[in-house]
Amino acid sequence: MPVKRTIAEINEKIKQGKAVVVTAEEVISIAREKGPERAAREIDVVTTGTFGAMCSSGAFLNFGHSSPRIKMQKVWLNGVRAYAGLAAVDAYIGATELRDDDPLNDPYPGAFSYGGGHVIHDLVAGKQVELVATSYGTDCYPRKSLRTWITIHDLNEAVLFNPRNAYQNYNVAVNLSDRPLYTYMGVLKPNLGSASYSSAGQLSPLLNDPLYRTTGVGTRIFLGGGIGYVAWHGTQHAPETPRGPNGVPRGGAGTLAVIGDLKGMSPEWLVGASFIGYGATLMVGIGVPIPILDEEILNYTAVSDEEIFAPVVDYSRDYPNRKPDILCEVSYAQLKSGSIRVLGKDVPTVPLSSYSKAKEIAEILKSWIQQGRFLLTEPVQPLPTVGSGVRLKALDERTGPRDEEVEPSGKEKEMNGKEMEPAG
Repeated sequence: MPVKRTIAEINEKIKQGKAVVVTAEEVISIAREKGPERAAREIDVVTTGTFGAMCSSGAFLNFGHSSPRIKMQKVWLNGVRAYAGLAAVDAYIGATELRDDDPLNDPYPGAFSYGGGHVIHDLVAGKQVELVATSYGTDCYPRKSLRTWITIHDLNEAVLFNPRNAYQNYNVAVNLSDRPLYTYMGVLKPNLGSASYSSAGQLSPLLNDPLYRTTGVGTRIFLGGGIGYVAWHGTQHAPETPRGPNGVPRGGAGTLAVIGDLKGMSPEWLVGASFIGYGATLMVGIGVPIPILDEEILNYTAVSDEEIFAPVVDYSRDYPNRKPDILCEVSYAQLKSGSIRVLGKDVPTVPLSSYSKAKEIAEILKSWIQQGRFLLTEPVQPLPTVGSGVRLKALDERTGPRDEEVEPSGKEKEMNGKEMEPAG
């Protein structure tokens, strides 16, 4: 009989301490040795992990009310501007925001030594952070300025909300020019002197669930050392990206928007980082459990680095000018070997994400499940997948507004007043 099980059945085994849990690295050899059907019968959950720079990250903070009260119009945390266009004492600190006095890229390349990601790390680490706020004053919120020091424990709420994390595959960045390039993919040496990549490959969450069969809105995850949830598909989610026969995209595709309680997270898994000549960011640790509901899902999780391919893109000309050209494709096995061949040249590779940290996340999540500390959740809504029509749009400049209103897309018309089908 075909292998069929439900998340409820798996959760019952977790509660009883009987669930069989392996990491996405371990499942590869198990599936090869025992075959996918037998492996699917024996394994209940496969855990994944990734740890790397995730610029589209940040945190919502509620500071509580001072006496007299202030309607915070502008907010700084350790000199880094937070967005305050919310209610009186709410703000959002973005990972890439910088200090007002940061010299930026003058002189070039800039150091970008402290930004929003560093503020988030300091808060999670329990450090004191300077809070400065200004306002125009109102009858109900008369105060016009405030300067104090806070810790995360002083906040009513501190919620990590990252609009785009856990990219499903990504470019390999190289530099065909004759000068160094300072990018979000790190420093790219001239004349094909280096190749940077940013994915855990066979351990990466969405590469193990390529068609998003088990990962959806409401999925409980490891986030920043604590527990979080998938809130929505991430920005720039592009499920229609070309894929191989195994369903794995051959370039950037799916993304996750994630949310969790910052107070329950760890500074080990949320780390502020600086990219010379580019900016500040936040290194984020994410782990997603994949319930083995059937043999197909087991097959997806058994994908290896030899079967995952990424496009090699020139960041001196093609990427900045939004040209779709790729130089070649390489596997993650080739990338992790330390060298790839591009245009007839051996190019040393540089990982921007940590495979050892990704492996550690998968192991931690595995232990949580084995100990009965972490139950799986049913997605309340699926992520857009292949055939959904969701595609990545580009920004095309116009000289003025359109002459007429644009009709809603077919999908928007279809969804108007209609509930989406439940996750299956």
